[in-house]
Amino acid sequence: MDEQFVSIGKAAKMLGMSIEGLRKWEREGRLIPVRTLTNHRRYRVADLRALMHEDAPDVAKNTRCLLYARVSTKKQQEAGNLDRQLGRLTAFAAEQHWTVVAALTDVASGLNERRRGLHQLWDLARDHQASLVVVEYRDRLARFGLGYLETFLHAFGVRVVVMESPVKDDPQELVEDLIAITTSCSARIYGKRGGKKMGSTVRQAMATLAQEGVSE
Repeated sequence: MDEQFVSIGKAAKMLGMSIEGLRKWEREGRLIPVRTLTNHRRYRVADLRALMHEDAPDVAKNTRCLLYARVSTKKQQEAGNLDRQLGRLTAFAAEQHWTVVAALTDVASGLNERRRGLHQLWDLARDHQASLVVVEYRDRLARFGLGYLETFLHAFGVRVVVMESPVKDDPQELVEDLIAITTSCSARIYGKRGGKKMGSTVRQAMATLAQEGVSE
């Protein structure tokens, strides 16, 4: 069995990860393939099974989790909302006796796909560093398209755990999301400068409406 080899595609399928993930492991020295005369990668099945722990299942592996917390604005962060959210997640994981691999945070709209913490979460999930992602509310991960994100994570054996099922809408966050949508769509029509101008106009209009609502 030790002399049985498989291609990079079959190796990736056995481990439940992407081909690019295997190449990354090679660069990191975690799993080194042999090369054929035509310079193709071949992986020893015994090495793959050792990584899969088929002979000695590791129960603790299924309790490794990633915590993810997000707020939309700096003002919310400065008010301590992000720290309190992360504290609740940490306490929840401790109650479940889960091992926290990483606590990731973002200060950005739930519509922003370029969040650093979210991308770190993707990388860790893709590298099989955890089997759970824990969030307080579903919209902490994404306002829209959460199903696609969950499908991506599931492909790497990662499940999303939500502490509270109902979405707790914060009026200020909804305003920021509305501005983000308006800015993005306007930028496609009028260009980057036009998008920013339209976003600023919406922000001013919402502020005026809020003031009028208070005065009434």
